Amino acid sequence: MTATRTALVSGANRGIGFEIVRQLARLGVLAVIGSRDPKDGLAAAEKLQSEGLDVPVVALDVDREGSAAEAVAEVKRLYGRLDVLVNNAAVLIDSPGGFKASLFDLTGDIARQTFETNLLGPLRLIQAAAPLMREQGYGRIVNVSSSAGQLAEMGRGYPAYRMSKTALNALTRIAAAELSEGNIKVNAMCPGWVRTEMGGANADRSPEQGADTAVWLATLPDEGPTGGFFRDRKPIAW
Repeated sequence: MTATRTALVSGANRGIGFEIVRQLARLGVLAVIGSRDPKDGLAAAEKLQSEGLDVPVVALDVDREGSAAEAVAEVKRLYGRLDVLVNNAAVLIDSPGGFKASLFDLTGDIARQTFETNLLGPLRLIQAAAPLMREQGYGRIVNVSSSAGQLAEMGRGYPAYRMSKTALNALTRIAAAELSEGNIKVNAMCPGWVRTEMGGANADRSPEQGADTAVWLATLPDEGPTGGFFRDRKPIAW
């Protein structure tokens, strides 16, 4: 990976996204924080600047139609290319009961909001980024998914989140198939249960651990995999 590579990470002002940006920047990638509120993005960038990492910010609200195209266009305007897209922004708003929420309490509004962020947001960003990646003959797209979306391990609890991540995994396979030419690789990953605002304080993984596989996929060599689902840099069942 060379210093000329440019990455855009959605939802990167905190949590796993913030750590993905940090690790990419340490590798010499120009990692751009995509943040719904630019003020939050700038505050995150200041933290990384204190570590000697120069990290830019673009406004990116994955729920708003048009925002993905605007953010990708801004990255292209500023830096001339976009090599890496990490679809990290996500919500877990199932209620009541949080992780224990039941399918039979799920409302249409919660389901729609969840799919808007967790599926349509990544879809819009892939649609916006793919033409640029095709044009330059290089691209790495990483979808931050979850084992909660595995059909092989599907169970009860937080149904909207589970279904949205299953759909994100399907999007991964479809995009990988359609972008299989031109050295563009599309993969999904599970960060595990991470100590973030979403995961909570009792989670067993640090953000550093949660970000590692995403960074690995974002910097894959030409012979690397595409259309896969990974945790700890190893394939896992869909």
